[in-house]
Amino acid sequence: MLDDANATPVLTSFGDGFKTLIFGAMGAIGGAFSDAVGQQANAGPLVTTSRSAGSFAASAQHFACDLVDEASIAAVATAVTEMAPFDLVINATGLLHDEAADVHPEKAMRQISADAMARVFGVNAIGPALVMKYFLPLMARDKKAVMAHLSARVGSISDNRLGGWYSYRAAKAAQNMLVRTAAIEFARRAPSAVIVGLHPGTVDSNLSAPFQGSTPREKLFTPAQAAAHLLNVIENLSPADSGGCFAWDGARLDA
Repeated sequence: MLDDANATPVLTSFGDGFKTLIFGAMGAIGGAFSDAVGQQANAGPLVTTSRSAGSFAASAQHFACDLVDEASIAAVATAVTEMAPFDLVINATGLLHDEAADVHPEKAMRQISADAMARVFGVNAIGPALVMKYFLPLMARDKKAVMAHLSARVGSISDNRLGGWYSYRAAKAAQNMLVRTAAIEFARRAPSAVIVGLHPGTVDSNLSAPFQGSTPREKLFTPAQAAAHLLNVIENLSPADSGGCFAWDGARLDA
Protein backbone atom coordinates (compact mmCIF):
# COMPACT_ATOMS: atom_id res chain seq x y z
CA MET A 1 0.00 0.00 0.00
CA LEU A 2 1.00 3.61 -0.46
CA ASP A 3 2.18 5.34 2.69
CA ASP A 4 0.34 8.49 1.57
CA ALA A 5 -3.19 7.73 0.36
CA ASN A 6 -3.11 10.83 -1.83
CA ALA A 7 0.26 10.10 -3.42
CA THR A 8 0.50 8.91 -7.02
CA PRO A 9 2.76 5.86 -7.36
CA VAL A 10 5.67 5.99 -9.77
CA LEU A 11 5.16 3.48 -12.56
CA THR A 12 8.75 2.36 -13.09
CA SER A 13 7.98 -1.25 -14.06
CA PHE A 14 6.87 -0.25 -17.58
CA GLY A 15 10.08 1.55 -18.49
CA ASP A 16 10.40 4.84 -20.37
CA GLY A 17 7.82 6.08 -22.84
CA PHE A 18 5.16 3.56 -21.90
CA LYS A 19 1.93 3.79 -23.90
CA THR A 20 -1.44 3.83 -22.14
CA LEU A 21 -5.04 3.43 -23.28
CA ILE A 22 -7.90 4.21 -20.88
CA PHE A 23 -11.55 3.35 -21.51
CA GLY A 24 -14.12 5.43 -19.67
CA ALA A 25 -11.83 8.41 -19.22
CA MET A 26 -14.65 10.86 -18.55
CA GLY A 27 -15.91 8.86 -15.59
CA ALA A 28 -14.73 9.63 -12.07
CA ILE A 29 -12.11 6.88 -11.76
CA GLY A 30 -11.21 6.90 -15.44
CA GLY A 31 -10.48 10.62 -15.30
CA ALA A 32 -8.37 10.14 -12.20
CA PHE A 33 -6.42 7.35 -13.92
CA SER A 34 -5.79 9.63 -16.88
CA ASP A 35 -4.56 12.46 -14.67
CA ALA A 36 -2.29 10.15 -12.66
CA VAL A 37 -0.74 8.52 -15.73
CA GLY A 38 -0.21 11.95 -17.25
CA GLN A 39 1.85 12.92 -14.19
CA GLN A 40 4.37 10.14 -14.77
CA ALA A 41 7.75 11.45 -15.89
CA ASN A 42 8.33 8.31 -17.95
CA ALA A 43 4.88 8.23 -19.58
CA GLY A 44 4.58 8.12 -23.34
CA PRO A 45 1.43 8.59 -25.42
CA LEU A 46 -1.93 8.48 -23.63
CA VAL A 47 -5.08 7.53 -25.53
CA THR A 48 -8.50 7.85 -23.92
CA THR A 49 -12.07 6.95 -24.79
CA SER A 50 -15.55 7.75 -23.56
CA ARG A 51 -19.06 7.38 -24.92
CA SER A 52 -18.96 10.92 -26.29
CA ALA A 53 -16.48 12.45 -28.69
CA GLY A 54 -14.63 15.68 -28.08
CA SER A 55 -11.43 16.70 -26.38
CA PHE A 56 -10.14 15.38 -23.07
CA ALA A 57 -7.61 17.56 -21.30
CA ALA A 58 -5.34 14.78 -20.06
CA SER A 59 -5.09 13.04 -23.42
CA ALA A 60 -3.49 13.89 -26.75
CA GLN A 61 -5.91 11.55 -28.52
CA HIS A 62 -9.50 10.92 -27.47
CA PHE A 63 -12.06 8.70 -29.20
CA ALA A 64 -15.76 8.07 -28.81
CA CYS A 65 -16.32 4.44 -27.83
CA ASP A 66 -19.42 2.67 -26.53
CA LEU A 67 -18.66 -0.68 -24.90
CA VAL A 68 -22.06 -2.07 -25.87
CA ASP A 69 -21.29 -1.41 -29.56
CA GLU A 70 -18.74 -3.82 -31.03
CA ALA A 71 -18.29 -1.73 -34.17
CA SER A 72 -17.36 1.25 -31.99
CA ILE A 73 -14.70 -0.75 -30.17
CA ALA A 74 -13.34 -2.18 -33.41
CA ALA A 75 -13.10 1.31 -34.91
CA VAL A 76 -10.95 2.55 -32.03
CA ALA A 77 -8.68 -0.47 -32.37
CA THR A 78 -8.22 0.27 -36.06
CA ALA A 79 -7.52 3.94 -35.34
CA VAL A 80 -4.76 3.23 -32.80
CA THR A 81 -3.12 0.23 -34.47
CA GLU A 82 -0.18 2.30 -35.68
CA MET A 83 0.52 3.38 -32.08
CA ALA A 84 0.77 -0.19 -30.84
CA PRO A 85 2.11 -1.92 -28.87
CA PHE A 86 0.48 -0.57 -25.71
CA ASP A 87 1.98 -1.24 -22.28
CA LEU A 88 -1.05 -0.41 -20.11
CA VAL A 89 -4.74 -0.71 -20.96
CA ILE A 90 -7.28 0.22 -18.28
CA ASN A 91 -11.00 -0.38 -18.68
CA ALA A 92 -12.57 1.99 -16.15
CA THR A 93 -16.15 1.55 -17.34
CA GLY A 94 -18.98 0.03 -15.32
CA LEU A 95 -22.74 0.11 -14.84
CA LEU A 96 -24.60 -0.43 -11.57
CA HIS A 97 -27.65 1.79 -12.06
CA ASP A 98 -29.10 4.03 -14.76
CA GLU A 99 -32.26 5.96 -13.92
CA ALA A 100 -32.91 6.87 -17.55
CA ALA A 101 -32.82 3.21 -18.61
CA ASP A 102 -34.67 2.00 -15.47
CA VAL A 103 -31.66 -0.05 -14.34
CA HIS A 104 -31.39 -0.56 -10.58
CA PRO A 105 -29.66 -3.11 -8.33
CA GLU A 106 -32.29 -5.72 -7.49
CA LYS A 107 -33.14 -6.27 -3.84
CA ALA A 108 -35.18 -9.38 -4.64
CA MET A 109 -35.52 -11.89 -7.48
CA ARG A 110 -38.96 -10.54 -8.42
CA GLN A 111 -37.29 -7.28 -9.50
CA ILE A 112 -35.19 -8.93 -12.22
CA SER A 113 -35.79 -7.43 -15.66
CA ALA A 114 -34.43 -9.11 -18.76
CA ASP A 115 -33.77 -5.78 -20.47
CA ALA A 116 -32.03 -4.26 -17.46
CA MET A 117 -29.96 -7.39 -16.90
CA ALA A 118 -28.89 -7.42 -20.54
CA ARG A 119 -27.79 -3.79 -20.23
CA VAL A 120 -25.74 -4.52 -17.09
CA PHE A 121 -24.12 -7.56 -18.71
CA GLY A 122 -23.42 -5.58 -21.85
CA VAL A 123 -21.34 -2.97 -20.03
CA ASN A 124 -19.78 -5.12 -17.29
CA ALA A 125 -19.10 -8.41 -19.07
CA ILE A 126 -19.56 -8.33 -22.85
CA GLY A 127 -17.83 -4.95 -23.17
CA PRO A 128 -14.69 -6.09 -21.32
CA ALA A 129 -14.65 -9.27 -23.43
CA LEU A 130 -14.68 -7.18 -26.60
CA VAL A 131 -11.95 -4.92 -25.24
CA MET A 132 -9.82 -8.04 -24.76
CA LYS A 133 -10.73 -9.33 -28.23
CA TYR A 134 -9.61 -6.17 -30.00
CA PHE A 135 -6.88 -4.77 -27.76
CA LEU A 136 -4.92 -7.71 -26.38
CA PRO A 137 -3.45 -8.16 -29.89
CA LEU A 138 -2.26 -4.54 -29.67
CA MET A 139 -0.34 -5.00 -26.41
CA ALA A 140 3.38 -5.45 -25.90
CA ARG A 141 4.51 -9.07 -25.80
CA ASP A 142 8.23 -8.88 -25.06
CA LYS A 143 8.00 -7.02 -21.72
CA LYS A 144 5.57 -6.29 -18.90
CA ALA A 145 2.17 -5.22 -20.20
CA VAL A 146 -1.00 -4.93 -18.14
CA MET A 147 -4.67 -4.90 -19.06
CA ALA A 148 -6.86 -4.11 -16.05
CA HIS A 149 -10.66 -4.07 -15.84
CA LEU A 150 -12.55 -2.49 -12.96
CA SER A 151 -14.29 -5.29 -11.11
CA ALA A 152 -16.05 -5.48 -7.74
CA ARG A 153 -15.90 -7.56 -4.59
CA VAL A 154 -19.61 -8.35 -5.03
CA GLY A 155 -18.63 -10.39 -8.09
CA SER A 156 -17.09 -13.00 -5.79
CA ILE A 157 -19.35 -16.06 -5.60
CA SER A 158 -17.76 -17.42 -2.43
CA ASP A 159 -17.98 -14.02 -0.70
CA ASN A 160 -21.68 -13.50 -1.42
CA ARG A 161 -23.40 -13.53 1.97
CA LEU A 162 -26.03 -10.84 1.50
CA GLY A 163 -27.72 -11.75 -1.78
CA GLY A 164 -29.45 -9.19 -3.96
CA TRP A 165 -27.92 -7.18 -6.80
CA TYR A 166 -28.46 -10.14 -9.14
CA SER A 167 -27.47 -8.51 -12.41
CA TYR A 168 -24.42 -6.62 -11.16
CA ARG A 169 -23.07 -9.54 -9.12
CA ALA A 170 -23.52 -11.97 -12.00
CA ALA A 171 -22.04 -9.59 -14.58
CA LYS A 172 -18.93 -8.95 -12.50
CA ALA A 173 -18.56 -12.68 -11.81
CA ALA A 174 -18.77 -13.24 -15.56
CA GLN A 175 -16.18 -10.54 -16.14
CA ASN A 176 -13.83 -12.21 -13.69
CA MET A 177 -14.21 -15.53 -15.55
CA LEU A 178 -13.60 -13.81 -18.89
CA VAL A 179 -10.43 -12.22 -17.50
CA ARG A 180 -9.20 -15.57 -16.21
CA THR A 181 -9.93 -17.33 -19.50
CA ALA A 182 -8.26 -14.64 -21.60
CA ALA A 183 -5.23 -14.67 -19.30
CA ILE A 184 -4.72 -18.39 -19.91
CA GLU A 185 -4.91 -17.97 -23.68
CA PHE A 186 -2.81 -14.82 -23.93
CA ALA A 187 -0.03 -16.23 -21.73
CA ARG A 188 0.83 -18.65 -24.53
CA ARG A 189 1.76 -15.73 -26.79
CA ALA A 190 2.82 -13.11 -24.28
CA PRO A 191 4.22 -14.72 -21.11
CA SER A 192 5.11 -11.34 -19.58
CA ALA A 193 1.58 -9.94 -19.93
CA VAL A 194 -0.85 -9.51 -17.03
CA ILE A 195 -4.65 -9.41 -17.36
CA VAL A 196 -6.55 -8.70 -14.14
CA GLY A 197 -9.68 -7.38 -12.53
CA LEU A 198 -9.33 -4.59 -9.96
CA HIS A 199 -11.71 -3.77 -7.10
CA PRO A 200 -11.39 -0.06 -6.21
CA GLY A 201 -13.40 -0.18 -2.98
CA THR A 202 -16.21 2.33 -2.51
CA VAL A 203 -15.42 5.45 -4.48
CA ASP A 204 -17.21 8.75 -4.16
CA SER A 205 -18.72 8.75 -7.67
CA ASN A 206 -22.05 8.72 -9.46
CA LEU A 207 -21.94 4.91 -9.57
CA SER A 208 -21.82 4.53 -5.79
CA ALA A 209 -23.60 7.73 -4.72
CA PRO A 210 -26.95 6.10 -3.80
CA PHE A 211 -25.24 3.33 -1.83
CA GLN A 212 -22.66 5.11 0.34
CA GLY A 213 -24.75 5.40 3.50
CA SER A 214 -23.19 2.47 5.35
CA THR A 215 -19.62 3.11 4.20
CA PRO A 216 -17.26 4.39 6.93
CA ARG A 217 -15.71 7.73 6.04
CA GLU A 218 -12.21 6.25 6.00
CA LYS A 219 -13.33 3.63 3.45
CA LEU A 220 -14.97 6.11 1.07
CA PHE A 221 -12.22 7.02 -1.38
CA THR A 222 -11.96 9.98 -3.69
CA PRO A 223 -11.42 9.07 -7.35
CA ALA A 224 -7.81 10.26 -7.07
CA GLN A 225 -7.22 8.02 -4.06
CA ALA A 226 -8.80 5.05 -5.84
CA ALA A 227 -6.67 5.57 -8.94
CA ALA A 228 -3.52 5.87 -6.82
CA HIS A 229 -4.33 2.68 -4.93
CA LEU A 230 -4.98 0.72 -8.12
CA LEU A 231 -1.95 2.05 -9.97
CA ASN A 232 0.11 0.92 -7.00
CA VAL A 233 -1.40 -2.55 -7.41
CA ILE A 234 -0.66 -2.46 -11.15
CA GLU A 235 2.94 -1.41 -10.53
CA ASN A 236 3.49 -4.48 -8.35
CA LEU A 237 1.77 -7.05 -10.56
CA SER A 238 3.75 -9.89 -12.12
CA PRO A 239 2.81 -12.50 -14.75
CA ALA A 240 2.01 -14.92 -11.92
CA ASP A 241 -0.93 -12.64 -11.01
CA SER A 242 -2.51 -12.76 -14.46
CA GLY A 243 -6.12 -13.92 -14.43
CA GLY A 244 -6.72 -12.81 -10.84
CA CYS A 245 -8.85 -10.12 -9.27
CA PHE A 246 -7.23 -7.76 -6.77
CA ALA A 247 -8.60 -5.28 -4.27
CA TRP A 248 -7.37 -1.71 -3.88
CA ASP A 249 -4.98 -2.80 -1.10
CA GLY A 250 -3.39 -5.52 -3.21
CA ALA A 251 -5.26 -8.45 -1.64
CA ARG A 252 -6.31 -11.18 -4.06
CA LEU A 253 -10.07 -11.66 -4.08
CA ASP A 254 -11.71 -15.07 -4.05
CA ALA A 255 -13.75 -16.10 -7.07
